[in-house]
Amino acid sequence: MLTPKSSGPARPTPQRLLDAAEILMRTTGLANATTKAIAREAGCSEAALYKHFANKEELFVRVLLERTPNAGALMAALAADPGEGPVEERLAEIAGHAARFYADTMPIAGSLFAEPALLNRHREGLREIGLGPHVVLDALVDCLRREREHGEIRPDADPRAAAALLLGACFQRAFFLHFSGPAAVQPVADFAPAIARTVWAAIR
Repeated sequence: MLTPKSSGPARPTPQRLLDAAEILMRTTGLANATTKAIAREAGCSEAALYKHFANKEELFVRVLLERTPNAGALMAALAADPGEGPVEERLAEIAGHAARFYADTMPIAGSLFAEPALLNRHREGLREIGLGPHVVLDALVDCLRREREHGEIRPDADPRAAAALLLGACFQRAFFLHFSGPAAVQPVADFAPAIARTVWAAIR
């Protein structure tokens, strides 16, 4: 069970708000993690929340990027310079981090899809701050474009299609994992290199 990282006002307010958002999003779901509930859990006012964060969606993205395993490693792998190791190995690393990232975050966001009005508000909130699930896809597209410019990928390869194939497989694995259980999916150690090998064969 998640508990606050520390108690009392000594911890900076933005960190207490992130702590509270993480606890509520993981235990009650994103749909029930209102800004009022997050502020109450953090021991501050709702007005204080809006002094530090544009909206609940910014808190959600910050929790995903800063408080979930593999998020930092995934973004670092996507930002690596072209030519830093074989492309297939980089794709396997990215697939491994992405598979774990989606598996960890899917339960947090799942409640959104039960309430169309909430999903619309969440979508608009993300649009306001220029964020959303496309960020990871765009980062991988840029990564593959850099590799193409570096001559590692053939000129007629489509970076966006290749990125969608790799990340789509990672997302589908997370869905099957949560819907059908661990027996329905390959272990990440087997899945990631297999997906990377398949995508690499299509673009090299």
